[in-house]
Amino acid sequence: MEAYLDNAATTCPFPQVRDIMMETMENEYGNPSSLHMKGVNAEQYVKQARKVIAKALKVTEKEIIFTSGGTESNNQALIGAAMANHRKGKHIITTKIEHASVHNPLLFLESQGYKISFVSVDKNGHVDMDELLQLMDDETSIVSIMHVNNEIGAVEDIEAIGKAIKEKDASVLFHVDAIQSFGKFKISPKKCNIDLMSVSGHKIHGPKGIGFLYIKDKTKINPYIYGGGQQKGMRSGTENVPGIAGLGKAVELIHENHEEKINKLYELKQYFVEQVEMLPDVHVNGCTDMDIRQTAPHVVSVTTKGVRSEVLLHALEDKGIYVSSGSACSSNHPALSGTLQAIGLPKDEVESTIRFSFSVFTTKEELDYAIEAMKELLPVLRKYVRR
Repeated sequence: MEAYLDNAATTCPFPQVRDIMMETMENEYGNPSSLHMKGVNAEQYVKQARKVIAKALKVTEKEIIFTSGGTESNNQALIGAAMANHRKGKHIITTKIEHASVHNPLLFLESQGYKISFVSVDKNGHVDMDELLQLMDDETSIVSIMHVNNEIGAVEDIEAIGKAIKEKDASVLFHVDAIQSFGKFKISPKKCNIDLMSVSGHKIHGPKGIGFLYIKDKTKINPYIYGGGQQKGMRSGTENVPGIAGLGKAVELIHENHEEKINKLYELKQYFVEQVEMLPDVHVNGCTDMDIRQTAPHVVSVTTKGVRSEVLLHALEDKGIYVSSGSACSSNHPALSGTLQAIGLPKDEVESTIRFSFSVFTTKEELDYAIEAMKELLPVLRKYVRR
């Protein structure tokens, strides 16, 4: 048996996504900027995807630009907006639990003379709102907060945060990394006072290498990529028509029977958390004294005391069970998780934490298989712990 439980890293594309991508590659391969019918036909796929996304967010189509994925969307939002608003001030506020695609662009901006402030979080990964507001000053130009944390599934109250930011200073831009939340939660950028929002296709059963950035109308932001002026000059380069078409189809499908999909995920998560916490010296992070529905429906962070995460990951892999030891994007440069340290885990527990993550394709049988494997493996692996 095989159990793919690493869906926060990437998801299996919907069959319909593969179909529409193949259709565009085989038949509608024209350049969407070309004036002939092959180009016009390709452009229709781009327009349709933009329409579907705008409808899902209740925004206008001109507020959506397509990118190569979540990392580019975050870089475009932060660097582009920082450069365009430097006269407002060179102070940016974020959290201690952001993804590397937010954290590292901000470190770059810091090297360019910007001041970056990091807000603390509690044991469940929730932002300290009082500290956030205290950090804001006349020089603050951007606040960047992720909606759902990719490692522990913490859900930030972006509606309350957006309201508080704008009440203190309406000119401060609010950027939200929604890469792990889009498709899991219904998001209204207008209601949440969001100016910039990043989304990635491969987290919602779409293709890799495609994403989008929501840019609220009239937001001051500079282009990140220059060239032929596609997408009204905001993101030059020939549009990735197969990827965009696949993304549009994924957005459409993930929102069909949405409540039913999410309820199923929460049921699986509740079951898995209950079962895994019955194992000796095992605990789940990010949902202490909380209802499971106050967390993301698809992410479970599990600490297995006495067994290093990489050891358990590969032992599970040998049984066809695929999980993660943290953010997939950080696996090329292993380091102690900033998120797990920020919520107060000691070093030995940080080094013994793995992430299970689910999707609409996940089954209870897969979870049972993973739980039984852990019951078998943990006592054996603990015998080999260096003392």
